[in-house]
Amino acid sequence: MDSFAQKLEQYAELVVKVGVNIQKGQVLHLQAPIEAAEFARLVVKKAYEAGAKYVEIEWEDEASTRLRYEYASEDTFDYYPAFKAEALEKLAIDGGAVMHIKVPDPELYRGIESSRVARATKAMSAARKGYQHYVRTNKLSWCLIKAPTRAWANKVFADLPEERRVDAMWDTIFQMNRVGEGDAVENWRRHIETLKDMQGRLNDKNYKSLHYRAPGTDLKVELAQNHLWLGGGDTNQSGVYFVANMPTEEVYTMPNRLGVTGKVTATLPLNLNGRLVEGLWLAFENGRVVDYGAESGREHLESLLDTDEGAKYLGEVALVPYSSPISRLNRIFYNTGIDENASCHFALGSAYPVNMKEGTSLSQEELVEHGGNVSLTHVDFMVGSDKLDIDGERQDGTIEPVFRAGQWSI
Repeated sequence: MDSFAQKLEQYAELVVKVGVNIQKGQVLHLQAPIEAAEFARLVVKKAYEAGAKYVEIEWEDEASTRLRYEYASEDTFDYYPAFKAEALEKLAIDGGAVMHIKVPDPELYRGIESSRVARATKAMSAARKGYQHYVRTNKLSWCLIKAPTRAWANKVFADLPEERRVDAMWDTIFQMNRVGEGDAVENWRRHIETLKDMQGRLNDKNYKSLHYRAPGTDLKVELAQNHLWLGGGDTNQSGVYFVANMPTEEVYTMPNRLGVTGKVTATLPLNLNGRLVEGLWLAFENGRVVDYGAESGREHLESLLDTDEGAKYLGEVALVPYSSPISRLNRIFYNTGIDENASCHFALGSAYPVNMKEGTSLSQEELVEHGGNVSLTHVDFMVGSDKLDIDGERQDGTIEPVFRAGQWSI
């Protein structure tokens, strides 16, 4: 077994070579919490070794972020610096890459008025709309990765002595990213091939709709015409293959915006960038959320749905078997980027145009006309369990099992 230092080195190399897949002469923008400084510097080293022209780190400090919501005046929460949005869009236009160590503290905004966070999030999304177009059409290489912070580790590993929690989180991150047993880059290449195989099988099936049944869930989801299943990674506009989420265990596609009917109940908590929602459920008619609730954090769910009209519709359908490596860890991570890869899930908000044949060439209005959804937000919530059954309806009306008891049946 490799030492911690060796595994850290492997992980940094993995996210650079497989995640954003840095090319010679490329610029990398790295967003990182200041607690992850040691690992972030290792990523910088690996990026330069891979031929990066320049690496910029944007440090994030959640304590400072919270101070804004505690002390800033009420009229400032609709502001987002235009220069930050413009810099990211320019980076995308110039063929740069973006990596984000995204690990928001699940308790960050406890006691903060939800509307403040919602307004600031909406302002950021509106200002970065141009940049997000490059992200959602995969025109640039981007990757979301994980590294421990004390607050996150304390939440996830509260059952362990405090001095062991960060180390336990590192061990888990290595495990879910296939680091420590042989060549991590080669491990990922084999894993991507497995996801691509399932992607191909689902595209061959070309289901008209999926019907979900589980405790608290009876939901029919029509899929967009000419939908495409994706999994593992994708190719950017320069022909470079990258993996947008590490870890990843999902295959995903585009629902028909107006074709969702029934009720769905989440099986895991949802961390809305530091605002926790537990026990959420949604009821749909003709694609739109018409009723909703939650055991706790209902006000945060409400603010999400109020982002814009598109936030009330689904933009993504994703399938993950209950036996996935992350699910087998049998732990809630309070982090969507991980929890979504332990569970089948949906996303409220914007669809990814790459999930439709020739979708990246469509305007937003054309995407909606073809059944896709447009919104300033895109938020995944988890619905998978060992009690979930999914039936697929073929184009000729034939019904066949896709999932049984949370496992693949095709």
